[in-house]
Amino acid sequence: MAACCLIKAGAAEIPDTILPAGVGVNIHLIRGHENELDLIKDAGFKFIRMDFFWSSIEKKKGEYDWSAYDELTDHLEERGIRPYYILDYSNPLYEETVTSPNPLFGKIERDTASPQHAESIAAFARWAAAAAKHFRGRHVIWEIWNEPNGGFWKPKADVNQYIALALATGRAIRAADPQATIVGPATSGFPRDFLEGFLKSGALEFLDAVSVHPYRSPKQPPEGAARDYQHLRELIERYAPNEAKKEIPIISGEWGYSSNTKGVSLETQAAFIVRQQLSNLSCGVPISIWYDWKNDGPDPNENEHNFGTVTPDVNPKPAYVAIQTLTRELAGYRVGSRYELGNSNDFILILTNALRETKLAAWTLAAPHPATLDLQSASAKELTVINGDGRKSKIEINGNGIVLQLDSRPQYVELGSAHLK
Repeated sequence: MAACCLIKAGAAEIPDTILPAGVGVNIHLIRGHENELDLIKDAGFKFIRMDFFWSSIEKKKGEYDWSAYDELTDHLEERGIRPYYILDYSNPLYEETVTSPNPLFGKIERDTASPQHAESIAAFARWAAAAAKHFRGRHVIWEIWNEPNGGFWKPKADVNQYIALALATGRAIRAADPQATIVGPATSGFPRDFLEGFLKSGALEFLDAVSVHPYRSPKQPPEGAARDYQHLRELIERYAPNEAKKEIPIISGEWGYSSNTKGVSLETQAAFIVRQQLSNLSCGVPISIWYDWKNDGPDPNENEHNFGTVTPDVNPKPAYVAIQTLTRELAGYRVGSRYELGNSNDFILILTNALRETKLAAWTLAAPHPATLDLQSASAKELTVINGDGRKSKIEINGNGIVLQLDSRPQYVELGSAHLK
């Protein structure tokens, strides 16, 4: 995480970097799933990210039916969860049918072209502005499209087409609701050329955060995104229209690891969902949306069926227990500094809350091993340790030090009156 730089969340509707304010999850549900929303709340998620489908809202030109999303937004508000709605995708009322690869499975299929003509761009922008006006005051984050650098832009990715849509949409939303929170471009990964083209287009003028999806292979852990964030920060600073925009937050808008047979184990997925949140916060990333809430199917060999924190029948996976433990044990805490153990594999994060209480979050990228931490002002004889499953145990303080057994799953240490040297 040495490559990270801390940034300020400049927009009022972007949360501060205090747990669990920015902990989120992707969903694929709108109506009739209140029991799942209860489980999402119980896990400690404070955001849901969900498609806000243009074609299901505007079925007749100029007429908008918000009822399904009104209902979802109401249910989220009742549970203290904020909506992060993706303004997507196209609409057959305004664009033609094209053939293109399915973005998830690669199969050639027929679908509606993305907005790329004057009429469809204007219609999308009007609809987005109407949405912002309708949901004004509901604390929605609006994201312009999803992964336009990949297969979700039909028939193929085109940065200039996306820029035209993003600029028109940003201007329209700002006119409808100057206080709206707008993010983009929601790229898959960190495609430098695409991001640079987008950022130098002037789009930063309308954005409150730059969103990316830091996906990587199962063999690449979450901590590796630090360098990517730093490179993106350099691009933002280069093309920011003013000093304030140089500090615009970066959001991890979608990112997960699949527990399919060729992906990560259930235990590794549980470790990564927590480490993603903690390492992102160390980089000043205020919102981290895990993909996905629920497994999309029962096939253990299918990548897309195994990103969830729960099974298709909503039984908790280890990842659910891990994120619930994180949000409970570190509620009200913010990441401060990293305690150095002289190597790049061991992570000891020091977190404090408003009462100046201190906890540690500790894990390693290496094989499990003991780590010695030196303490000062240690009047107690033992400290409480909470493992990734929420189980508590005690470790002795010997000679103003503790020996912590590190492994891949973060654990939490309550320091009490003690302090690290």
